[in-house]
This record gives sequence, structure tokens and C-alpha cells, in this order.
Amino acid sequence: MKLYEIAHSRAGDKGNTLMLSLIPYNEANYTILRTTVTAQKVKDHLKEIVQGEVIRYELPNISSLLFVCYNTLSGGVTTSLALDTHGKSLSYALLEMEIELMEL
Repeated sequence: MKLYEIAHSRAGDKGNTLMLSLIPYNEANYTILRTTVTAQKVKDHLKEIVQGEVIRYELPNISSLLFVCYNTLSGGVTTSLALDTHGKSLSYALLEMEIELMEL
């Protein structure tokens, strides 16, 4: 299953760092996201774009995950000639990730 089937995402940026939120449509699916979407899986999925470390933060009070992706935006908004300098389209790229549903 693709992530977009059970979650949505928003992207934000600060310099050359990208933040991607991952929020389930149904809070009951937070456990699925927490157990299947690791920082390493996000880094592997976005390997053509994310050049640095990916750190995952769990936000159980709001049933969300936050991924901080370093060295991602070709230098950031003011120094990059990239078309998507803010990385907003990368939230859609994250949602294309395939996950396997496991017995919980």
C-alpha cells in the first residue's frame, strides 16, 4: 500500500533542511506509520534528493511523525537554482512510499 492511502503530509524548509510531516487520516493508523516508516526508509525512498541525515520525531499526542532531512534543498531557497527550492513537492514524493501492513 502507498502512504497516501492512509496519510497526508506537509513540507517545510529552513535553509538546506527539509521537514516532512506524516499524519494519518485516521488516528488508529498512527501505530502502522510508527512501526513501518523509519528514518532509514525515508532516506532510502528519497535517496536522489536527501543527501544528509534523516531524523524521525514521534509526536504521539497529535498522532504524527516528523522527518527532518538535512542537506536536501541544494543549498536552500536563497542559493539554489532548483525549481522547487522550498521542497514543497517532496511531501508528495514521501506519500508515494510503499509500506507493508503487518500484523500488529
